[in-house]
Amino acid sequence: MTLVWGKPRQPPLGSEEWATFLDSEGRVMDAKAFKTRIFYGGVEHTIRREVWPFLLGYHAYDSTYAEREYLKSTKKSAYETVRQQWQSISTEQAKRFTKFRERKGLIDKDVVRTDRALPFYDGDDNPNVNILRDILLTYSFYNFDLGYCQGMSDLLSPILFVMEDESESFWCFVALMERLGPNFNRDQNGMHSQLFALSKLVELLDSPLHNYFKQNDCLNYFFCFRWVLIQFKREFEYKKTMRLWEVLWTHYLSEHLHLYVCVAILKRYRNKIIGEHMDFDTLLKFTNELSGHIDLDAILRDAEALCICAGENGAARIPPGTPPSLPIESENALLYAQDDEVL
Repeated sequence: MTLVWGKPRQPPLGSEEWATFLDSEGRVMDAKAFKTRIFYGGVEHTIRREVWPFLLGYHAYDSTYAEREYLKSTKKSAYETVRQQWQSISTEQAKRFTKFRERKGLIDKDVVRTDRALPFYDGDDNPNVNILRDILLTYSFYNFDLGYCQGMSDLLSPILFVMEDESESFWCFVALMERLGPNFNRDQNGMHSQLFALSKLVELLDSPLHNYFKQNDCLNYFFCFRWVLIQFKREFEYKKTMRLWEVLWTHYLSEHLHLYVCVAILKRYRNKIIGEHMDFDTLLKFTNELSGHIDLDAILRDAEALCICAGENGAARIPPGTPPSLPIESENALLYAQDDEVL
């Protein structure tokens, strides 16, 4: 396979450069160039609130300032309508609504332990923790089939941190869950399809490592489960997680760059994994303990190079509809089912 090097990372996109991508009415003139720029540098935090809704698909690239303001107004009303559905449940009604009690209990338990080291979520009676809870409860009514599963608070937390607006955060989260919702399906098909694709990519890009995993009954790749489920949220510090996410959301090169990130990490530690004869349990412990010790820029360069190397062969190993691709519509509506904790 031809040796390819990922391009050097660039400084993040700033407000002045961001303005050059917009026409006088606020449309993004060249979405491809815009996404390419973010892929190589990310976004300055000061403009994430404007940029993330585009990357998530909440705002259309050809929308105007006026259209986005109108959308914000109508979506705020729509959000409040859904939120009122659970806020209006009386104590007596809640006694007869087991699913609501269970989901509310799980959300209440999770939000108080989500990113509490950050000043934004720190302290007792923090209003942002309450907003996090309200958005997740509202989502569990908006998408009642899927409801709430552990890990969703991890995905919402940076969105609320960036958007600092309850309704806008909700709709950005809805857009993200259109792609990542299958990660939380009760049958875990969304996760299995991604881990299956990962195994095929490792087989293509690092056959010695694939053979090692095969010999040691590690081909289920469950040691990468957390990486995939919540998009490396617990593997990097908060600022780096946000930068990684906006790179992934560009879908530049591939919708499935996160799988190439997994391959890049495994390749980087291949000699250690094989040299220390790690079995599944040791491998699971090792991958979990990598948290906070992965060089993001180096891994992104490696992932880019691996994606280019794999080319069409790599894409062919990823089944159609594998998250975060939008689900393939069928005659029957896609059904989700809430399950117990998955992390």
